[in-house]
Amino acid sequence: MQLEWWAWIVGGIGLILAELLIPSFFVVWFGLGALLVGLLAVLIPGLSLTVQLAIWTAASLAMVMLWFKVFKPGFHKTRIGTAAGEAVGEIGLLVSAVAPFERGKVRFQRPVLGSEEWVCMADTPIATGERVKVVAVEGSFLTVSKI
Repeated sequence: MQLEWWAWIVGGIGLILAELLIPSFFVVWFGLGALLVGLLAVLIPGLSLTVQLAIWTAASLAMVMLWFKVFKPGFHKTRIGTAAGEAVGEIGLLVSAVAPFERGKVRFQRPVLGSEEWVCMADTPIATGERVKVVAVEGSFLTVSKI
């Protein structure tokens, strides 16, 4: 048995469109692998089903690996969506002075809860350029204290 080139193309387009329903950005690579097999089936007629499936599997897995290793390094290590308690204890640099009942800004070397810079508040006045530690997360603000 042998699949025609157009079946791979239709299947590839279907998988790419399925990505619209499945918000994982993962199925698209299998769709692109199917499109590649469809293109190869046009260029090299007579490929057996086993060879076609092997090419599809290898191409899809290679694209997934490239996405996570080359184009999206650190994607699986991101802190977006983590619990707010994990931000407590992080050290940052105050880029805008903060005083009681006034807002300031703190910048971190690596993103904390998805952002490198946060609006912050403190119980005591802290000057710009001081190192601070996160003591609480309150909505969209961080509460910090001087180290």
